[in-house]
Amino acid sequence: MSANANPVAFTAAPEHEGEARSYAVPLVVAVTGHRDLVPAELPAIRARVRDCLLGLQSAYPGRLVAVMSALADGADRLVAQLALELGMPLTAVLPMPRTLYEADFGSESLSEFANLCSAATDVFELPLIMGNSAEAVSTDTQARALQYASVGVFLCAHCHVLLALWDGKDNGQLGGTGQVVRFHHDDVMPDYAPPTSVSLLSLTDDESDLVYHVVCSRDRPGGEPAPGLRAVTSFWFTRDTEHPRSEQIPERHRRVFVYANEFSREAQSFAAVIDQERASLIPGATGPSLPPGLADINQVFCAADWLAMRYQKRVTLALKASHLCALVAAAGYLSYTDLYSAPTMIALILLMMLVAVGINWLAVRGAWHRKYLDYRTLAEGLRVQFYWAAAGVTSGNITKFAHDNCLQMRDVELGWIRNVMRVAGTECDVAPSLTPEGLAFVRSEWIGDTERGQLGYYRRRSALHSRETALTRRIGRIGIATTLLALIALLFIGPGLSPEWQTPIVYLMGLILLLVGVRQSYATRRAESELIRQYEFMHRIFNNARRRIDVAESDAERRRILKLLGDSALEEHAEWILIHRERGLDEEEGLRLG
Repeated sequence: MSANANPVAFTAAPEHEGEARSYAVPLVVAVTGHRDLVPAELPAIRARVRDCLLGLQSAYPGRLVAVMSALADGADRLVAQLALELGMPLTAVLPMPRTLYEADFGSESLSEFANLCSAATDVFELPLIMGNSAEAVSTDTQARALQYASVGVFLCAHCHVLLALWDGKDNGQLGGTGQVVRFHHDDVMPDYAPPTSVSLLSLTDDESDLVYHVVCSRDRPGGEPAPGLRAVTSFWFTRDTEHPRSEQIPERHRRVFVYANEFSREAQSFAAVIDQERASLIPGATGPSLPPGLADINQVFCAADWLAMRYQKRVTLALKASHLCALVAAAGYLSYTDLYSAPTMIALILLMMLVAVGINWLAVRGAWHRKYLDYRTLAEGLRVQFYWAAAGVTSGNITKFAHDNCLQMRDVELGWIRNVMRVAGTECDVAPSLTPEGLAFVRSEWIGDTERGQLGYYRRRSALHSRETALTRRIGRIGIATTLLALIALLFIGPGLSPEWQTPIVYLMGLILLLVGVRQSYATRRAESELIRQYEFMHRIFNNARRRIDVAESDAERRRILKLLGDSALEEHAEWILIHRERGLDEEEGLRLG
């Protein structure tokens, strides 16, 4: 692999002193297409491609539209040149080491290729796949085709839109445009990926099957488009069985892009503050020895982590304020009925209920709860992706990467999280970094011990929620005991008490029960008891992983354990978000609590 100085996805450090980092998440358009385009169609094809790129830039201004291309003759270069003309970053992903790839090009084509590589923000060279050799790739057509299949898979896995300049025919050529489009839709690449490589995503409404198809002819006999297609037309093409082709981006993809754009825009808005307060996964002394691509993942993690904490504070504040307003409103009602029947009490009750409704209206309008859950889930997914990359952990499947493991069978709207992760790990996914230092770093920083890493985190969180749950139970027991004593007192001596004594006793009993009810409601909304079990379970998982890694006899075994550990962590994050999504804020919360 080789790469130029600046990463395509993110600016890990500011270019000028005092300037904030860029946290813009790119919207990556990868290109696949024919080499033998018809010259007469080129102007119209360029116009279609330009409209697509500028349309995405206009629709999602919070993101940076970037193009990814293998820079082969024809379609690949047409789109690459347009990207540069429009000032969009270009990433070149070569299907094999550059010296081997250049054998595809004549002298004029080679000069154009070199110019495009020089203009690209990044140039990545995919390694030879297992079983291939430099000699085989140079002399064997099938071996070379396998490399083209690998770059097609890589482009599909790391883009948000596959731009296909295609006649609509699948001629069965390994790594050809037809097979790349098919893989993007169905995870199927005959003769490259075995049938067992098909993931659960092939059965879900996934966000990764979006193709923008520009229909073109081929400059060869029989090169007209497939029946039913007309040259130089274009449309969005998905695997939707009812409406596979549409003029507009399908709604489920649009929602994913909107959420990712929202995240990118917010990260940019708070870039200066995030720079100051970010909790980096890369320790200053360790960073230089780690794979360079980790900086991209860390960049997005820092933004997601900071924004998650921002919205967590808002959600917690809204919950506390709503429950406090409910407590005051209900206490005012008790006071009005039992002690002080004045209009000011009615005004206080109405004010507290309106304040609670107003707080929850703000929370709903700002989507505080959804953003808190989504951004925290994104941050934790990136944490796993980061440490897997640092340790050289792979999926074990030549067509799948870390982001494919995240939220596979969850709500399609959560696909925007994979949408972000698939570009954050692009550089690390080119080739795994298999070093003992990486494994040691992950053992120390991710798993950690009683004070640091995830072991320290889960221990502290379990203790915190245990204390909060104990307080809730203590308040409940005190309330029950106090209520029983008051009832017994009223039963045996109540008839002899004057109303001046009976009323305060009943009033205090009501206040205590009210306090118990509000505290129980608050604990339920925060899922305190469920989180204790979850944190304790994950603490055991990480502790067992540390023990097994310490006694493992090979680095390969250690990586296998880390793969299992990451899968467990991702599943835990999915369960966490499901627990909390059922406890969202809504505008009627204040009235309901009252």
